[in-house]
Amino acid sequence: MSTFTLRRFTNQETLKSIRTENLLSLLGQHKAYFARRGVTLANTGPVLHAAEATGTYGGKAVPRAAPGELDYEALAHVLMTPDESTPRELVDDLFFVDEMATLEGMDALREEIGKLPPALRKQLELGPDPTPADVAVMVRLHAPDILENKHAETLLVSKRSFQYFQPANGNGKPFAKPTDKQIQTLEAAFDDVFDQMKRGRNSKVFVFDRPDEVWMLVRHGDPCKREGALNSTGSSSVYYRPEVFDVIRYDRKTGELSINAGSCKKIYDLYREKIGLHFFGDALHFPAGKAKFTLDPLRADGEDSLVCSDIDGMESVVLKEVQYFWGGPENEVEIRKAANVFEALKRRNRTIPDSARISKAKFQVKFADSKAPRMVTVSNSNVTSFTRDSDASSVETWLKKRGFAIVAGDGDA
Repeated sequence: MSTFTLRRFTNQETLKSIRTENLLSLLGQHKAYFARRGVTLANTGPVLHAAEATGTYGGKAVPRAAPGELDYEALAHVLMTPDESTPRELVDDLFFVDEMATLEGMDALREEIGKLPPALRKQLELGPDPTPADVAVMVRLHAPDILENKHAETLLVSKRSFQYFQPANGNGKPFAKPTDKQIQTLEAAFDDVFDQMKRGRNSKVFVFDRPDEVWMLVRHGDPCKREGALNSTGSSSVYYRPEVFDVIRYDRKTGELSINAGSCKKIYDLYREKIGLHFFGDALHFPAGKAKFTLDPLRADGEDSLVCSDIDGMESVVLKEVQYFWGGPENEVEIRKAANVFEALKRRNRTIPDSARISKAKFQVKFADSKAPRMVTVSNSNVTSFTRDSDASSVETWLKKRGFAIVAGDGDA
């Protein structure tokens, strides 16, 4: 999340898509802030107006809104020009509403509303023909945990590049859904390290238990940023801590841990060590350096390694790019690209060289449920990247059957 990027809420049409009383209820929690910025939220009735001509907005007089109307222009201006006094809670409110104000988000939230006790459902009465933004605002006001959890769930499927860590000794013991106490302990352990890394505290772990997997979304801070901003007096700056989301998946069948956490190696180490320690009693349960994938089948089996006729949902696989690591004092890397790498090699009577290590490959995969093929990237270590999250299951099955995936317990690579 970019803390001060509230793009949609600087558009008056977005603000007008929310019922007046709902918008006032959401923003009314921050009356003091808006008053300091020259916008008064009336104590009685749905009245929001700009301050009298005080030069608040670029030195120009701003007329009051008519009684009973919202001054959307003034409100949008405040949201477009945050400053250091902008409440973090306001930013969070608008962020979560913005993220879930979609047709899909509305359907997911309405389904959750239907599961609530009658008294809370009554508080969340949406009235006739609510917009997605109306639904998101009402849930934020009366059941904020639901909004945050459903938002977290949507983020799980947006992460498509993972590093895999195999268990040190086979699948290990069965892994049940973590308890609230375990999650709190894990969050405290994460906070201690994030604080040392200048990423702040207050991390939060969301858990989603599925039949064969346990997914966890970790919300935490990034290093602080200072950015330029415009306010009523001209140019200034804002100082804030961005928020990021990492995804962790535990596979009950294989005992493997897969993680999407950006590019910082220390965060990957943090997750595998703390999860190993607090859930399996051993910080080394998921050791680093244990390879999940090998690209040797490309050399050993050639085009036969791309066969996918026995995989449900996959129609064809084409090798589009292969990367060789030659090493040496120069750490030489060679990349070969073609519409079809194996066909290009055959045309020139060449094969994949025996003396080079294949470090990365890109495959073009045609799925039965899609007209356009999609790209899958595999490294000769423990990293995969998918174009779409639902591709993962089919592709991982294909990788195992063709010998690209090293099954836990079969030995180290």
